[in-house]
Amino acid sequence: MASVRFTVTPTKAEDLPGLSDTSPDISSRSGARVRFGSKESVNRSDPLSEASGGATPGGGTETPDHSSLEQGDGNSKISSVYINNTHGVDDDDFYDRNLALFEEEMDTRPKVSSLLSRLANYTNLTQGAKEHEEAEIIGEKKKASKSPQMGTFMGVYLPCLQNIFGVILFLRLTWVVGTAGVLQGLCIVFICCCCTMLTAISMSAIATNGVVPAGGAYFMISRSLGPEFGGAVGLCFYLGTTFAGALYILGAIEILLMYMAPKAAIFESKEPEGEGAAMLNNMRVYGSICLLLMSLLVFVGVRYVNKLASIFLACVIVSIISIYIGALVSAFKPPNFPVCLLGNRTISGHEVDDDHCAKTILLPNAEPTESADSNFTFINENSTVGPTFDPSATPALVDKTTSIWEHFCSGPELNASCDKYFISNNFSEIEGIPGLASGIISENLWSSYLSKGDVVEKVSLAASSDATPASTHHPYVFADITTSFTLLVGIFFPSVTGIMAGSNRSGDLKDAQRSIPIGTIFAILTTSIVYLSNVVLFGACIDGVVLRDKFGDSVKGNLVVGTLAWPSPWVIVIGSFFSTCGAGLQSLTGAPRLLQAIAKDNIIPFLRVFGHGKANGEPTWALLLTALIAELGILIASLDLVAPILTMFFLMCYLFVNLACALQTLLRTPNWRPRFSYYHWSLSFLGMTICLALMFISSWYYAIVAMVIAGMIYKYIEYHGAEKEWGDGIRGLSLSAARYALLRLEEGPPHTKNWRPQVLVLLKLDEDAHVKSPRLLTFASQLKAGKGLTIVGTVVSGNYLQSYGEALAAEQTLKILMDKERVKGFCQCIVAQKPREGISHMIQSSGLGGMKPNTVVMGWPHAWRQSEDPQAWKTFINTVRVTTAAHLALLVPKNISLFPSNNEPCTEGYIDVWWIVHDGGMLMLLPFLLRQHKVWRKCGMRIFTVAQMEDNSIQMKKDLATFLYHLRIEAEVEVVEMHDSDISAYTYERTLMMEQRSQMLRQMRLSKSDREREAQLVKDRNSMLRLTSIGSDDDEDTDGGERDRPASGGGSSEHHRRVQMTWTKEKTSQYRATHSGCSTPEGFRDMLSIRPDHSNVRRMHTAIKLNEVIVNKSHDARLVLLNMPGPPKNPEGDENYMEFLEVLTEGLERVLLVRGGGSEVITIYS
Repeated sequence: MASVRFTVTPTKAEDLPGLSDTSPDISSRSGARVRFGSKESVNRSDPLSEASGGATPGGGTETPDHSSLEQGDGNSKISSVYINNTHGVDDDDFYDRNLALFEEEMDTRPKVSSLLSRLANYTNLTQGAKEHEEAEIIGEKKKASKSPQMGTFMGVYLPCLQNIFGVILFLRLTWVVGTAGVLQGLCIVFICCCCTMLTAISMSAIATNGVVPAGGAYFMISRSLGPEFGGAVGLCFYLGTTFAGALYILGAIEILLMYMAPKAAIFESKEPEGEGAAMLNNMRVYGSICLLLMSLLVFVGVRYVNKLASIFLACVIVSIISIYIGALVSAFKPPNFPVCLLGNRTISGHEVDDDHCAKTILLPNAEPTESADSNFTFINENSTVGPTFDPSATPALVDKTTSIWEHFCSGPELNASCDKYFISNNFSEIEGIPGLASGIISENLWSSYLSKGDVVEKVSLAASSDATPASTHHPYVFADITTSFTLLVGIFFPSVTGIMAGSNRSGDLKDAQRSIPIGTIFAILTTSIVYLSNVVLFGACIDGVVLRDKFGDSVKGNLVVGTLAWPSPWVIVIGSFFSTCGAGLQSLTGAPRLLQAIAKDNIIPFLRVFGHGKANGEPTWALLLTALIAELGILIASLDLVAPILTMFFLMCYLFVNLACALQTLLRTPNWRPRFSYYHWSLSFLGMTICLALMFISSWYYAIVAMVIAGMIYKYIEYHGAEKEWGDGIRGLSLSAARYALLRLEEGPPHTKNWRPQVLVLLKLDEDAHVKSPRLLTFASQLKAGKGLTIVGTVVSGNYLQSYGEALAAEQTLKILMDKERVKGFCQCIVAQKPREGISHMIQSSGLGGMKPNTVVMGWPHAWRQSEDPQAWKTFINTVRVTTAAHLALLVPKNISLFPSNNEPCTEGYIDVWWIVHDGGMLMLLPFLLRQHKVWRKCGMRIFTVAQMEDNSIQMKKDLATFLYHLRIEAEVEVVEMHDSDISAYTYERTLMMEQRSQMLRQMRLSKSDREREAQLVKDRNSMLRLTSIGSDDDEDTDGGERDRPASGGGSSEHHRRVQMTWTKEKTSQYRATHSGCSTPEGFRDMLSIRPDHSNVRRMHTAIKLNEVIVNKSHDARLVLLNMPGPPKNPEGDENYMEFLEVLTEGLERVLLVRGGGSEVITIYS
């Protein structure tokens, strides 16, 4: 069978030239040569067998099955036809002859061709359109996705336009311009557009720094700032998108009930005061129904939403175009929308029947009538007069009151009592849309903020000075909320959101890294120009009283922006209704998928259920939660109250997009290589600052609530979420901060005031890799109380190459124990031939720079007297010597199993400190640190010191009390006098027993070592091996035994001695006879005649006397802290040293032996 190999050199599919003869080393069993003359000869739709068959001479050679190219998922580009050929290689030729050096590592380090093959077949899933549509078609198999073909215009520009233009443009922008004025309105729009533009620049940099899969903004933020920030901001973005859906639905219902079908209202109020509440209830009912229908539509199928999207976008574009045409037409022929004023107060057009904006009208009457009331003023300009009116026929006409009269007077009679403002002011009628050439913009330049209940007034008109406060029973146009600049910012900002639409569709784009920046930025420029020009047009074409009339009451309930539209207001009404419905559907489609992306990342445990859905991946549970949250927004029922909520969530999201870009730029992460190069960290920081300012400008309390929600989510993910490593910028920031801090710490030694125990805890593992004394770590956690550096270390005996897996298991064991004990720190596992060497290496190498351990915590060798193997206590003494040489403090808890756990607080008792020698103040500081923990918090502190006969004990007590006062440590003080006394017989006896036991054990270990040597030599007589097994200290024990005898001339050369000769029976007997004192009964008799050494007797005397005093005073103490004497300089006395420590601590339940590091750790100065 032929082995076909393709060589690919081009980097782009578009640049592939015609392939030359690419198979020079085809197997000799087949003479077939495969040649592709041009890239047209291989199509993705044509099987390769046709091409290869045509290239085979005579057709006699079949193309092998394994050399045919699979199409994979169908969306690989042309280059993948040539790259994806790893399956076409024979088993015998699996490892290339040119890569034989690397064949053993192929499983972990694949060939470049394999890597390129996987990249060529990579499919980037979108946020949820195509694959869901295809899976929903019943009876149709899921088709292979086609290559993404959408360009910048269709894939990014238009979706961004559709998402940015929304309900605020049609329902609130005119009101914002009328209230804030043209100048401040331009300022509001400009600030919001600057915020989104700077965010788009940052987003473009992030989006072009690699592939952005499903999740859009959430994916970018989480992969840039880490799972904590990503989860918090992702949920904020989800809540913002969900509330945006509620906002759009409320806008659609407002258009329906206010301007399309006012009679469809279910709740109506006869009293003016109740109209607002009735309207809110109508919004709640219709909004809930609309939300239910939209949710069902999204649940049934995304394909319906996507098919309607183009229709909704067309509605938006037509509506905006009609505004511009209407503004231009108004310069020549202004539309007729008269506004009725009483003085300078605006009258609701709903109350002006038959366009009679007057107090009375003249109507013909056959009956004789009285003359007109002297107070009646005929408004010649605007009052309505009958078509047959003739001035000469005045006696035949009579004054009749209009419908407005009855709202201000007690009755329809001309002599009825009326409102003072009504009497002293006349009605007038103005054009609501004066037109572009009217110069009305000069009146609309300045702001006119109103309080709730104020009447909308035309400031340029004069009114009577005796104006009385307006009553809600009068048919004026009132302000429904108190307005301010900050409020208007919060209400307007949602109209500039939606800039993430392009990044969410990156999977549909032919070249996402080029299309996303260009499409998004041009969409923002387009919408910004539309908003800014509309602010100017509204101010130049529409009268101020109409602009400030939010619901168009002054123009008989017409949509204010619709009055400017050409050819009819219905163009805007219908267009805005469908566009808001479409935007609501898009929000209800996108939000569940965003939640699903967060849930599938598994960083927030309680959201995992929302990662599941229908068989085709449709997020059913996420859609249900989205509908419930949107219902909360609909129950608020007010567009002006919902808008600031989603403003906060979107601003929070944009803030962190800018932070992510600035952080990555400043840290100069090696992976930060965006294709979009027109960004700078200062622009990102400016955008971040604007976002933060806008949050507090629009609504400071909403901003605090949004931050608290994000902070709670952050801490929840930090403590309970799954650990993720995404190469985020926050981790990079932590590394940079750590490096900076470590370099600062290196500048000089720490001051005494800054000294705190940086602990290295040495733990021992048993044969099953379980920690022997876990309570040691408990004690360390109580001592640290979560502060400072903690390193937990252990030593694994063996060779690193063979014991690497065992070391990883040991490290994992330590991590689990640290989590259980809630110890924040690091674990370190060292593999060494001998434990004492490993411990020495760990003490020397642990930590980094100024964060090196200064205190070692290790356990007491349990039952060291009964142990035949002296490894434990010899290692213990060696560690004491190493810590002393390294100038580290040493803490040795004795009887550690009796120490309280973290769940066993001491309710009473004392911590006793026996301050015998001063070693830097460790004995004073440790009880204070322990009492910071809940276990020891209720314990008192007693300090004992020892006075000799020549000391003044009374003065010592005063001085000690003063010293503790300056140290700010509360403790009871007691000076214990120790009188000189003769050495007792008991002391002699203990010393003698100690020395006899030491010598006996030495001889027994020596004879045991000899037996091991003989057994080894029987196994392999001619080998030159070490006398003991790897990881044992028996060879050093033997050396120690040799050091005990007087040194001979060749004694120095026997240190760390290896076997250099073949042992015989005679030589072994001779060696035993000369080196052993216990091989014969005479040897034992000589040992029994030993007289104790005088220095040992003195040390034993001290230990016994101190132990008597300590047991007498501290037998009921919860913990006893005691100076630990140093080991002897001569290694011959190691066993005696252990005996002294044992005697010193006899009869005490819990003892902490403390040895200072040689530096002061506590000071009386501030």
